[in-house]
Amino acid sequence: MNICIFGSASNRIDPSYIEAVESLGEKLAKQGHALIYGAGSGGLMGASARGFYRGKGKITGIAPEFFTETKVDGELFEQCDEMIYTDTMRIRKQKMEHAADIFVVVPGGLGTFDEVFEILTLRQLRQLNKEIYFYNINGYYDEMFAFLETSKAKGFISQNFEDLFTVFNDEKSLLDAISSKNKA
Repeated sequence: MNICIFGSASNRIDPSYIEAVESLGEKLAKQGHALIYGAGSGGLMGASARGFYRGKGKITGIAPEFFTETKVDGELFEQCDEMIYTDTMRIRKQKMEHAADIFVVVPGGLGTFDEVFEILTLRQLRQLNKEIYFYNINGYYDEMFAFLETSKAKGFISQNFEDLFTVFNDEKSLLDAISSKNKA
């Protein structure tokens, strides 16, 4: 399956996040999955790519052309099997959405939030019927889930948002879920 991983490009994060995502990427590759991602070499984007590379999995990077000029998101991962360039960030997200079979959201910042909230909205609107899995390393997303609960309690989220995604706090449970989805 094509696994799209959304995550941080920052290198200023705790190494435990990087180690966890590298491990996940390597194990997913060894299970025969391919990576679809934003093409970066830094942070958790780079960690996922390094893990897939170490596990000998196929890596497809998707980046807007301006990343090659401005290095706004750091360097691009040079060992991608396929690199797709787009005109805009919106087209980049669209290409990742179409290419993915499953989305895995690891800790990230504004770019990750943008990506994940778009696919959550598309799923809520029934425009996307793909699994969305949060890998909640070190409880990173706990406060965001609490905020979503508050929004729901105040009537701003009408649907049970919990039905849109699944949260995993450990690697084994996440890998088992992806493996069972692959067999379905």
